[in-house]
Amino acid sequence: MATSKKKSILGDGGGLGALFADQGLDTSVSNEDAVRELSVTSIVANPFQPRHIFNAEALQDLTASIKENGVLQPIIVRHSPKDSQKYEILAGERRWRASQSAGLENIPAIVRKYTDEQMLQASILENLQREDLTPLEEAQAYRDMMTALNLTQEQVAKRLGKARSAVANLLRLLNLPDEVKDMVDAGDLSMGQARTLLGLHNKRRIVPVAKRVVREGMTVRQVEQLVNKLNEQAEPTPKTDEKSAYLAETQSALENKFGTKVNVTRNRKGAGKIEISYLSDDDLNRIFDVLDISLD
Repeated sequence: MATSKKKSILGDGGGLGALFADQGLDTSVSNEDAVRELSVTSIVANPFQPRHIFNAEALQDLTASIKENGVLQPIIVRHSPKDSQKYEILAGERRWRASQSAGLENIPAIVRKYTDEQMLQASILENLQREDLTPLEEAQAYRDMMTALNLTQEQVAKRLGKARSAVANLLRLLNLPDEVKDMVDAGDLSMGQARTLLGLHNKRRIVPVAKRVVREGMTVRQVEQLVNKLNEQAEPTPKTDEKSAYLAETQSALENKFGTKVNVTRNRKGAGKIEISYLSDDDLNRIFDVLDISLD
């Protein structure tokens, strides 16, 4: 039996590779693909790139390898719709950046045809396959994936083979203040610590508490204890532990459903309110989709 000549850039063809196929995107590389030598200066970064942080030390190592051995795997590009003389990168931005640093004039590339929508979809999925995305980059990729592919949080989790709670917990990180997001990206604050800080009832305290966590080198457990203590100091003690547990469970279920921060409160008479946080008009529209509400 003849073996396939194609090799997916996403691995074994399952999981994300299957999702690529569902979207009609050919991301495989075959021996018949025409590899061209393109000028490094004719290539521009992917405008839909979810990755924002490129490890400087890893790029230096890749630069040294390219100086020694050249670029072993071609990058994948498309013609830029804004400039016919330019190409936009789908896969291989690190190789392109390292080639620039290595002083190469040309780089091997495969040119594909992608629409803007396909480019966005493929960029998100290609980056999700990598293991070195920061938690926030991964969270934003999930959010972009939901928007670009019109998927719910549950559908994203199912297609990627992840627990819905794992996807929901990452998406919650997008509700953090920018200053705290920077701490997460820098590695000063872990995902577990950052997610715990979202439990603070007084959101204005998140930044100063985050700085204290980093300064004192607290564990996630210590952060949980601190958050609980601050919440107890700020609000009256609930009548019973049963009520408190019920509200917390309800709030957690709603946060998993909407993929964002939800605040549930109740007064002494049993009435209350539900507050759903959103980041932008697009995020609000996503919540409407979850609720199956149309404004048309």
